[in-house]
Amino acid sequence: MFRKLLVANRGEIALRILRSCRDLGIDGVAVYSEVDRESLHVRYADEAYLIGPGPATESYLNIPKIIEVARKAHVDAVHPGYGFLAENADFAQACRDSGITFVGPTPESIRLLGDKIKARRLMGKAGLPVVPGSRELSTTDMASLAATRIGYPILVKAAAGGGGKGIRAVYHADELPIALEIASREAGSAFGDGAVYLEKFLEQVRHVEVQIIADRHGNVIALGERECSIQRRYQKMIEESPSTGVDDALRERLMEMAVRAGKAADYINVGTIEFLLDEDGNPSFLEVNTRLQVEHPVTELVAGVDLVADQLLVASGEPLPYRQEDIRVRGWAIECRISAEDPFNEFLPSVGTVSFVSEPGGPGVRVDSALYDGAYIPHYYDPLIAKLSSRGRDRPEAIRRMRRALQEFKVVGVSTNIPFHLQVMDNPHFIAGTLDTAFVDKHFRLDEQDELEHEEIALVAASLLAHSNREAALSPPAPGDVSTELWRFQSKRSNLRERDWGRRRMIWRRNT
Repeated sequence: MFRKLLVANRGEIALRILRSCRDLGIDGVAVYSEVDRESLHVRYADEAYLIGPGPATESYLNIPKIIEVARKAHVDAVHPGYGFLAENADFAQACRDSGITFVGPTPESIRLLGDKIKARRLMGKAGLPVVPGSRELSTTDMASLAATRIGYPILVKAAAGGGGKGIRAVYHADELPIALEIASREAGSAFGDGAVYLEKFLEQVRHVEVQIIADRHGNVIALGERECSIQRRYQKMIEESPSTGVDDALRERLMEMAVRAGKAADYINVGTIEFLLDEDGNPSFLEVNTRLQVEHPVTELVAGVDLVADQLLVASGEPLPYRQEDIRVRGWAIECRISAEDPFNEFLPSVGTVSFVSEPGGPGVRVDSALYDGAYIPHYYDPLIAKLSSRGRDRPEAIRRMRRALQEFKVVGVSTNIPFHLQVMDNPHFIAGTLDTAFVDKHFRLDEQDELEHEEIALVAASLLAHSNREAALSPPAPGDVSTELWRFQSKRSNLRERDWGRRRMIWRRNT
């Protein structure tokens, strides 16, 4: 196992990885941009290094700088998290060239599967059903001929990258030229590669994916499926496991195909094989994500695994501690992505300081977050600020727990999409499990926000109360006050905490 690991990411996922490191006795190293100097992942790490200004291109996407820090910190391995450099083959290669283990698939696998056109061709040869599509397009005439062959509606899609970028729906031939131009430009800006291809736009479909993990000893294991149909502009918002659209027979088929896909690509570490299911439950291969997914907690909750710890185990050369027959999906889990954005204003990102936060807890609730009172939400990065997961013995219990947790989750200072998630949890179509990728467009109501007025008042009151309590705690007790001993205890604990933070600040100063 590794002695020391650098997390090339930020926020809640960096904190999540660092916690698994601590569980395994691995020293954790954080990197941070100037705007993230006070972030929780920086405070939690054993060491932390400044890597540049706020813009991601000058910090979290700066491969030479991150490799320089990794060498300076004498780490054995680098974990990329998700986003940023997680699916960047050049970064994985730079780690390899520096003698540092990249916690993820090989550069060769990332290049192969990151090119969606090559991935589709490979999976077709492996016997997986593939969504009809085209090869890379070089001219508008070529695209027009391909679109006629496939049949409208179609999607113009970026050959590289993911996250819903570089995708445009086209319903009529006269829309194709502008869609090609926009998708190519967006793909070039987001991924440095403007190549696009066409894919049949399947409507009334579910988006279902299978989590796999593979070691260097020939073991490729499927850990069940996740339902990811609730999405907006091709970006997932709510995930759950298992899926209401998958029965036992289809589950076995999907898992078998996912394992076959992993073996066809000589895959190592965690990955996700994504499928579309039509109304009859027929699956078609969509793409492979060569990284840890945002929604990995739902798989952990129902499969009883720690995917990050297993990633580290596999990357260190150890075999997986379980086999396929050991995997049993138990119960039901749901994850809501909590983002700093306003669902009643076209989901525009909300930037600012979180003046007060109260996170939910209780039975069956998990919060992956890096929030705290005073946390600053910058505009440079994805607006995701927390992941809220619930688990129940069955789906109704998981929904009830999620509804309760969402009601308990209070964030003051920035807008969040919590009202959106609450609306979904109350939606009869969601409760019935009748989902497809157009769910948000069909069922979310932008005009229902009057009921939030009392909620906002309550949040402001809670923030003022918290501030008042802090002020009272900082005031010394009167002579002879019965709380004197408690004051001394708090003072002693505060001093101990200050010495601990002081030690960490000295490390930060040395490293910056």
